[in-house]
Amino acid sequence: MSSAAPTPGPTPATPSPLTDGAHLVVDALRMNGVENLYGLVGIPVTDLARIAQASGMRFIGFRHESSAGRAAAAAGFLTGRPGVSLTVSAPGFLNGLVALAEATTNCFPVVQISGSSERRIVDLKQGDYEELDQLAAAKPFVKAAYRVNRAEDVGRGVARALRTAVSGRPGGVYLDIPADVLGESLDAARGAASLWRLVDPAPRQLPAPEAVDRALGLLAGAERPLVVLGKGAAYAQADEVIREFVDTTGLPFLPMSMAKGLIPDDHPQSVAAARSLALKRADVVLLVGARLNWLLGHGEPGQWNPDATFVQADIEPAELDSNRPVAAPLVGDIGSVVGALVDRLEPGRIVVPEAWRAELGERIRHNTTKMAERLAADPHPMRFYGALRAVRDVLREHPHAYLVNEGANALDFARNVIDMQVPRHRLDSGTWGVMGVGMGYAIAAAVESGQPVVAVEGDSAFGFSGMELETICRYRLPVVVVVLNNGGVYRGDGVNTVSTDPSPTTLAPGARHERLIEAFGGRGYRAESPVELASALSEALASGRPALIDCVIDPTAGTESGHLTALNPKVAPAPTGH
Repeated sequence: MSSAAPTPGPTPATPSPLTDGAHLVVDALRMNGVENLYGLVGIPVTDLARIAQASGMRFIGFRHESSAGRAAAAAGFLTGRPGVSLTVSAPGFLNGLVALAEATTNCFPVVQISGSSERRIVDLKQGDYEELDQLAAAKPFVKAAYRVNRAEDVGRGVARALRTAVSGRPGGVYLDIPADVLGESLDAARGAASLWRLVDPAPRQLPAPEAVDRALGLLAGAERPLVVLGKGAAYAQADEVIREFVDTTGLPFLPMSMAKGLIPDDHPQSVAAARSLALKRADVVLLVGARLNWLLGHGEPGQWNPDATFVQADIEPAELDSNRPVAAPLVGDIGSVVGALVDRLEPGRIVVPEAWRAELGERIRHNTTKMAERLAADPHPMRFYGALRAVRDVLREHPHAYLVNEGANALDFARNVIDMQVPRHRLDSGTWGVMGVGMGYAIAAAVESGQPVVAVEGDSAFGFSGMELETICRYRLPVVVVVLNNGGVYRGDGVNTVSTDPSPTTLAPGARHERLIEAFGGRGYRAESPVELASALSEALASGRPALIDCVIDPTAGTESGHLTALNPKVAPAPTGH
């Protein structure tokens, strides 16, 4: 007699797929259009970088977090979308924070995501690995700082950070994600539902019609009007309407350094070659995305006409009246403000007096002649003007190449010698005037655009981020670095009269910077004349591969602090002996 078959038990439930905080970070970034991630891996973010790369994002790994942060900031400026950097905790976070603070000052949209130690240990100061209250440390230096404490809030945190970075006045945002949140698991469907895509993260802000009419009235009544274009105007990507306004009104314009090329530098209304006269004589000044900070002498008498009337277009109302009274505030995004000026401008209402045109034209011709004489000189050893003439001539054949520029004399001279024809193709030391931005900015320009990049660096400035040559070579980026090597900070002829140590401003004499890039597989050149420099730069750009040109400059060339000598405090001279 057979026994009955056993009754089968319930079928085990299939476990739901899981995700975790690290995957959600990547998913949230990709959902919001972030394609490139600039960073440096280590505990606790290494797997996050691997996940990003596997998802199709491009991860650019740096040798120092400051350079990664600066690359992300430059990406934000160039694209108008927040750049994103990734760092480890504590010291790595602090290295990145330097770049985040710079970005906030420069008004570049960027988000720094950093892993951090466990809150329960940090808050009781129990001495965790790389223990630091990173959120508290970041707050004084950034536009905003947030922390995600649950994996289910990752989507909210990423969305909040991206919107904050790019809306209103752009800036740096810090997003803190503790290690335990990155590793926290949750149901994949629930995790996916917690993410969202931003809608209109940087909405237009239109100026009031009466404010526009007030501004136009002041410009129409001016005897010596002037437009100053700042890097905020370049960032706005309102190129066509800005050009239309300038062309329609005939107003003379002065571009700040990172606004060069917004309207081509050879435009007949550019008064860059008569900057000092234009500032000192203008009676009505329209500031477009430019701030009256130290770069414009705070608008104070001395550099400026003491009776000048200011019209200022800015997205941040608190910026107005920060140094001089603003007679016609134009609050809104630059594209909307300038568009409103064009729309409400009556034909023929603004006419630039011929006397003002003639005064500016005469000074431009005078200064252009003097500059031509400096550039025509061919001393040996080579000096800054000869080297930069060679760079200028080559770049004229490559108008779409990006120019990155930092240093003291290297920056000051290059700004005046190398014209730009295309918007947002010049990146430099920015509002703080800092050194060390060069390689990070150059890497971002190459990654975001795919175009060739020429970084003109003082030898001192290059040293701040020079190890990123390895990054450039590892990713095979079309970056050519030109090191203007005069052997010193400012110049290379400093003397120490009391010991055999080099002077505080002296660098290693006879340094061969080109050998650095050769160590990583790039092409090195050494140039001792403008002809050699032009030949090397042309060849390097044609190759499309990483290269460095060590450009030997006379050690006596240059001035202390470049054009900022007056900012040095006046102190008694150092003793010359014991």
